[in-house]
Amino acid sequence: MRPGLRAAGPGWRIASFAIALGVLAPVLTLLSLATGSDGAHWWHLAEHVLPRAALNTAQLLLGVGVIVLVVGTGCAWLVTAFDFPGRRMLSWALLLPLAMPAYIVAFVYLDLLHPIGPVQGAIRWMLGFDSPRDFRLPDLRSMPGAIFVLGFVLYPYVYLTARAMFLTQPANLLDAARSLGETRWGAFVRVGLPLARPALMVGLSLALLETLNDIGASEFLGIQTLTVAIYTTWVVRSDLAGAAQIACTMLLVVVALVMIERRGRQRRRFASAQRMHPMQPHRLHGMTAAWATVAATVPVLIGFVAPAGYLLWETTKRLRLGGGISEGLVTSLVNSLTLATGVTVTAVLAALVVAWTARSAGSRRNRARWQSRVASLGYALPGTVLALGLLTPALAFDAALGTVFGLDGLPLMGAGVVLVVACAIRFLAMPVGSIEAGLARIPPALEQASRLLGETANGTLRRVHLPLLRPALAAGALLVFVDAMKELPATLLLRPSNFDTLATWLYAEAARGTYEEGAIAALAIVVAGLAPVLMLARNPLGAHGNEESV
Repeated sequence: MRPGLRAAGPGWRIASFAIALGVLAPVLTLLSLATGSDGAHWWHLAEHVLPRAALNTAQLLLGVGVIVLVVGTGCAWLVTAFDFPGRRMLSWALLLPLAMPAYIVAFVYLDLLHPIGPVQGAIRWMLGFDSPRDFRLPDLRSMPGAIFVLGFVLYPYVYLTARAMFLTQPANLLDAARSLGETRWGAFVRVGLPLARPALMVGLSLALLETLNDIGASEFLGIQTLTVAIYTTWVVRSDLAGAAQIACTMLLVVVALVMIERRGRQRRRFASAQRMHPMQPHRLHGMTAAWATVAATVPVLIGFVAPAGYLLWETTKRLRLGGGISEGLVTSLVNSLTLATGVTVTAVLAALVVAWTARSAGSRRNRARWQSRVASLGYALPGTVLALGLLTPALAFDAALGTVFGLDGLPLMGAGVVLVVACAIRFLAMPVGSIEAGLARIPPALEQASRLLGETANGTLRRVHLPLLRPALAAGALLVFVDAMKELPATLLLRPSNFDTLATWLYAEAARGTYEEGAIAALAIVVAGLAPVLMLARNPLGAHGNEESV
């Protein structure tokens, strides 16, 4: 405990413990639902559902993992170690696919690559074919199609962590390898890549967790993953116990991915923190420079430019032709903004409680840090699992409220409170990491001076810490707000009746095969998602802070 400071009061500790318990509640509920049901459920699922869903999930994770590692690591090394035309712009443009939710990219490419769509039509025109029966590309509704879409949307997770590590690697190690006769490629494989391996594992685990959380892209593309199986078992078959059992199986995959991330983080010290002099990019010339530009541009074109350009074109065309924007779409936009605001306020306040308790825990520091880590585990829970785990306690609480206060219906579910709580749990890791990083930068002397002048612990937080934490609070709030705008699985399952957000509106449009207003909703989500991406582009080294938050 720092001199001059007291441990957090009991109110802070109780609130922090309650938040950590709230994050664990969905998992405990799932285990109770799964183990309390008839064993026949397990046999039926094991025979008819789990083999196919588990195999599809494993194939999807493997394929996406290969793409994000190759593309993310390759592009990170290319823009860090070499200088070529467009490098400065591409170094931040490679982050742009982070603004594109996977279900939006799937929505766009289904239309772009349709047998009678613009891409295949142009190819047939160039080759002299008249009919789709004469020539057609492989169907995007397939496992390779899902791997393609998710891989080129999620590679920035690896790119971000890998580039941050490459930027901080001491150049003298690479120079030593070159002086011993290694080529530039050999120095990368034998020195640069092993040093960056912990960061690569962290980025890979984050990308795979996002793949596991996806429901829109997988369903659009016809892939029966564990996430889709949970949704169909719960919603279509009305089998809550079966969905809980699939969710428990899915949690095993989540635990494995979290262990990969923790293992990678524990080995972060393997990369030297000493920075004797930064790596100087090697200037490329001629065709080599041209190929480098092309290689770094293709992921941006596939993951962002083509989908965003198509959405902009379709939106402009609809507005120009007088289609306008329907009242339902405007209502969905308002609902999205309202939901994102509520989630942001809830998550930031909860994160402040958790981070401040961990900061000033005194002799209980280990326990408080444990609560902080538990509170941050929500990001590892897929939205479908989180929604399923919250349903039973939410219904029980609604029933209790109805009994005590004589309320009809489902007051919490109907008001969207449960949805706000679910999203806040899912995204709590972001503001917790941001606030903890901000608190770490505040010198203890400021706290000690405040306390010596007679200020209380809460007064010190209000008058010293909060003003200094404004950038960290703003960064965490922005990340939560944008992710809440994009969230589909939890929103789809926990939203009140007749409550649509932009994400669920787009999902319904794609499910019906009507794309008239889907492009407008998708474009609005993409525009909202650009803000944190541009923030990350301005500070690429901030990747380490984001690693700590997950």
